[in-house]
Amino acid sequence: MKTWYIPLLLIIAAGSFVMGASYNFDFSVSRKPFLSRFFSLKPTPAPATPVVDQNQVLPEAGVVLPVVWKDLGFQLTKLGVINRTKFDEIYAQRGGLGADAKLLESADNTSIRITPQNSNLILNLLWAFGLANKNSALDAGPMVDKQYGGAGNFASTGGWTLAKGDAMAYYSKYKLVPLTAEQDALVASVAKNIYRPCCDNSTYFPDCNHGMAMLGLLQLLAANNVSESEMYKIALQVNAYWFPDTYLTLAKYFATQNIAWDKVDAKEVLGAAYSSASGYRQILSQVQPASGSGGGGCGV
Repeated sequence: MKTWYIPLLLIIAAGSFVMGASYNFDFSVSRKPFLSRFFSLKPTPAPATPVVDQNQVLPEAGVVLPVVWKDLGFQLTKLGVINRTKFDEIYAQRGGLGADAKLLESADNTSIRITPQNSNLILNLLWAFGLANKNSALDAGPMVDKQYGGAGNFASTGGWTLAKGDAMAYYSKYKLVPLTAEQDALVASVAKNIYRPCCDNSTYFPDCNHGMAMLGLLQLLAANNVSESEMYKIALQVNAYWFPDTYLTLAKYFATQNIAWDKVDAKEVLGAAYSSASGYRQILSQVQPASGSGGGGCGV
């Protein structure tokens, strides 16, 4: 058998030797970015969950509202705005009034402390006050716009079932806490900038219990010469107690923006972009909602 291919192999080997001596070849293998997603041993870490101090949003010890309540609860009961029998029946089912019964009975209430436990009671007391106290927002605002068929058709009026008789009999009727023209104008101005996540109306259009109660609170704050900026801060705190899940979620959203809850602009947060129903829905498209803290509806 002829071995004709042997000389050819020798020529190829010699050529390879010469090229190897003249050139430096470096062969290396690396994964393409596309493949690395499949073969990487180190998974991409998930984004950190923003940390929210719940006690900063909803202080367990409560917040003292800088208002003088005096005997307003007693007056509201005497006038019939609050039917004490109905009121007690409701709260008997909720564990009773406890020490807060003094807000209905005593004439010596220098302030109100709102807490996670009594926020519903404070809501109802301020609702009754806001409904009955004489105010231009009720007399000339959207509540009496003819397109709505009368002020008695709203949850804040027809829904107040804890009065003696028809709630409209007490609508903006009594000068329980009279305001000066300047104070009344301040209330109207601030009310137009405060929203609530159960609807898309401002406090100036208090068509539900939260709006009417907030209107009442603003009147008390104005009567006690609280500054405009402080009114917004207090209103935000009270709204948080009334809508805890909403404001815990907003605190979580602001944490993703590296803004602590105690650094937020209260007026901005209370505006339509965050605190209205539609504004809050937009926030929910960007952050997972908080849950578990509850919050009341728009009834007693």
